[in-house]
Amino acid sequence: MDKRTMTSPYDFMAPEDAFLGLEKADAVGYDQAKAVIIPFGLEASVSYGGGTANGPAAMIEASHQVELFDEDLWCEPFRRYGIVTMEGANPNKKDIAVALGCLSDRTSSVLKDGKFPFVFGGEHSITPGAINPFLEKYDDLIVLHFDAHADLRDGYEGEHYSHAAALRRVLDHPTVELVSIGIRNISAEEIPFLEANEHRITIHWGKDREQWSVDDIVAPLKGRNIYLTFDLDGFDGSLMPATGTPEPGGLFWNDAINIIKAASEVGTIVGADINELAPIDGFHAPNFLAAKLAYKILNYSLGR
Repeated sequence: MDKRTMTSPYDFMAPEDAFLGLEKADAVGYDQAKAVIIPFGLEASVSYGGGTANGPAAMIEASHQVELFDEDLWCEPFRRYGIVTMEGANPNKKDIAVALGCLSDRTSSVLKDGKFPFVFGGEHSITPGAINPFLEKYDDLIVLHFDAHADLRDGYEGEHYSHAAALRRVLDHPTVELVSIGIRNISAEEIPFLEANEHRITIHWGKDREQWSVDDIVAPLKGRNIYLTFDLDGFDGSLMPATGTPEPGGLFWNDAINIIKAASEVGTIVGADINELAPIDGFHAPNFLAAKLAYKILNYSLGR
């Protein structure tokens, strides 16, 4: 076995300051870690409430309060995979394409080292940059997408890489398939693209949540490599008010967790992002929810 120490061109946070706030005795280095958190607080095209640039730091801070024992897996799963956190980037907010290129470089470096890149945004426009290296590596990649919005516009307000076009930019790659969960906002201009691409887009509408079957939702993921992107406004607005467009009629905690768990059982989650957390001063619950969601995604993906 190759005993060389693996290195990265990027700097990393001290474990006590990083995601989960681990004590040094429980922490690992980059060479041992299977999971790498990539904070990327891009906020350049928000069109309603702002504050997503502060999302990654809020998630990391809140994660220090997350209990490390997972009662579902009956262990402390982080010990099975090891985790490190990159120092946050300073994204170019005047040119989203440049910022996404920077993010692609980061995820590519992590992916080439055989690790699990997990991006903390920032607005949802991060996803096309985060996912590019996965599209180069995996021919059968399918995207599992939690959101209130379809994000299938071909740009918005003059910005080709708008947060409102995040999944359209992903689908610019003709081999990608998409399973979207919880959608309850779509514009008339998105409908022709959706109808023309029904062979590779499946939407589970928020209005139908009471009739959802988890088995049906994850069926297209069976045996596939999965990239998971989670816009926090996919949650109901009563549960997740700390986002730019909190929406009624959305997911609750167990809705999301049951789908993610099932996805990890039928396919292989190879990378993920969580985006659109806009922290509210003095209100910690949404930050904690986002941090715990990240830990659960890692646990189901890597901690079994």
